Amino acid sequence: MAQQEFALDPPQCGSHVPEWLDTGACVMRGLAVTHAAEMIAGIRGIARAAPFRRMPTPGGGVMSVAMTGCGAAGWCSDTQGYRYVARDPRTDRPWPPLPDAWRELACGAAERAGYTGFVPDVCLINGYRPGARMGLHQDRDERLDAPVVSLSFGLPALFLWGGLKRTDACRRIPLLHGDVVVWGGPSRLVFHAIAPLRAGEHPVTGPCRYNLTFRRVGA
Repeated sequence: MAQQEFALDPPQCGSHVPEWLDTGACVMRGLAVTHAAEMIAGIRGIARAAPFRRMPTPGGGVMSVAMTGCGAAGWCSDTQGYRYVARDPRTDRPWPPLPDAWRELACGAAERAGYTGFVPDVCLINGYRPGARMGLHQDRDERLDAPVVSLSFGLPALFLWGGLKRTDACRRIPLLHGDVVVWGGPSRLVFHAIAPLRAGEHPVTGPCRYNLTFRRVGA
């Protein structure tokens, strides 16, 4: 794929018509914006029960993104590798439940993208401060026959969308407050990343960005 550059402030699409990145992958501009205040309040409640943390990586580093989650399992990274666990290693308690309204929003977004019947059982929540980034990776730890539904709130970010090989060129896709990305099917294992977050102040989230990704982990 040829690399493209995008401005950070493209016009929002009021009709939420999918912008297709590849077969099976699209962005829906502003689809979640009316849910932002409610969901950010929910994030803060979840973080009180399962605090955000910057996890160690198998290579001995520390992730720049702070993470928590809710649902049937949470994602864990340490020197032993990456995996899902049913209990929060920090509190030894089950992860907070996935709110029904969040699940319904994710199901509706997946259906708009053509994935009928998707029911997530996990939501991973990433908190980005200026300079935080997510390296190029594939999402392989969940069911590959189910899509990923990703919601963005707060500061704008650049989503790097590559190909099925790590060496494929990446496009730079701006993600703004309330944007939703869905990918699955032929695009389920596309490599993707988030470029280092630029400093700024958002009227809803302040100097940060929240990213919620809904996935299916169990049977």
